[in-house]
Amino acid sequence: MIVTRLDEVQLLGLTEDLADLLVDTVTDGASVGFLGPLDRTAAMAWWKERAAAVATGQLAVWAAHEDGRTVGTVGLAFADKPNSRHRAELVKLMVHRDARGQGLGRTLLTTAEEAAISAGVTLLHLDTETDSLAERLYGSAGWTRAGVIPDYAASPDGVLRPATIYYKHV
Repeated sequence: MIVTRLDEVQLLGLTEDLADLLVDTVTDGASVGFLGPLDRTAAMAWWKERAAAVATGQLAVWAAHEDGRTVGTVGLAFADKPNSRHRAELVKLMVHRDARGQGLGRTLLTTAEEAAISAGVTLLHLDTETDSLAERLYGSAGWTRAGVIPDYAASPDGVLRPATIYYKHV
């Protein structure tokens, strides 16, 4: 398993693989901002739109590769306001269904946390669907639960679900 931070060119070169991962994640029911069924073309367009933020340093994206395919990703969205540059949001931690149960989610999470520290970030935050597999990961990795917001976002099947907000001082 190889985890690499992607620059703009690498991200654009992996758009198809990243789109496949996003489609797999949504198809499996994860609430990552999309309703199902997610069209591969729309997923590719979404990833391509992230390239500009990667180029400016506003977004950092890591991809995990195994046997020549992309099986996981995680991102850090850095705050751009002067009073909040000490924090970043953990975004799009995704692991392909075929690669789960091997510790990849924790590896990606640790990678993002270590990169945040290197970037001078001291506070990370995220939202995740309440009672999801991802929520269990964050709780077991030392993140602090701040609270639950009811009806926060629609799951891929369109049902409004609560989200749990987490943070971690790094």
